[in-house]
Amino acid sequence: MFAPEGKNPFSANGEPAETWYKIIGDLSNQTQPPLIGLHGGPGMAHDYLLPLGDLSATRSVILYDQIGNARSTHFTDPPKPQAFWTIDLFVDELENLISFFELEKRGYYLLGHSWGGIIAAEFEVRRHPAGLKGIVLSDSLADMGLWTKSNIELMSKFPVHVQEGLKGGFSDLKKYREALEEFYKVHACRISPQPKEVAAGGLNPIFGDRDTGLGGDPTSSLAMNTGALKGWSIVDRLDQVTVPCLIINGRYDISQDFVVRPFFDKISEVKWVILEDSSHLPMWEERERYLKFVMDFMA
Repeated sequence: MFAPEGKNPFSANGEPAETWYKIIGDLSNQTQPPLIGLHGGPGMAHDYLLPLGDLSATRSVILYDQIGNARSTHFTDPPKPQAFWTIDLFVDELENLISFFELEKRGYYLLGHSWGGIIAAEFEVRRHPAGLKGIVLSDSLADMGLWTKSNIELMSKFPVHVQEGLKGGFSDLKKYREALEEFYKVHACRISPQPKEVAAGGLNPIFGDRDTGLGGDPTSSLAMNTGALKGWSIVDRLDQVTVPCLIINGRYDISQDFVVRPFFDKISEVKWVILEDSSHLPMWEERERYLKFVMDFMA
């Protein structure tokens, strides 16, 4: 019996750490393989994936905050070198979580959103794990060059101050956050006002919560985007994906069609759905349709 919320011990490159998790549904009694949700970022949190909990009537949903983020262990005192932050670190964490819940024999599905899709795809290609039934690659990317191209193309339509804030990145956190907020209103979540869970799981874990004053932690986001993810691509390895996959993106998504197309072209068993009224968070913008596609895929 697992607690609805808890922390799973994890050795992060030899350092003692804990991964915070949340279970929605009864993991011990349901017969359908559970769904594990992997949030984006790097540096964000599980909160914006809470709509996945709507599926818990038929199968449990497991969400977690990735290491270095939100409720899981942070590494800021002292800060770890950039070399500490690798894709393998997050793949190891996912593998550890699956082992903790003893899902290898029971089976499970993964839903990786944005950066979470990178973890899910790399997990399959690098480990070919036991028990994995399928992957939902939601609003994700197969190549950082295509992702960068999409961002440049989309931000060119914004005012100069937004473009400058985005280009400046972490060199000026205030300007970067303000620019991201403007950009995200069009290409991340088009709902106004923004659901509180979107802020709680999106920019707040990185930049801090303006309402509560709680500070954010940009460590993993900065380290990964300037290190392990710089020049990253899985395109030439996608033929090694052996489980069924569902690709989802939105018409106004940062993950434009050309960003996700390599998944469709290279994975042998794959379906692709484009949600016409969504951007990067269709689990909020077209919640019922999005979850129906995910549910049907797992069925």
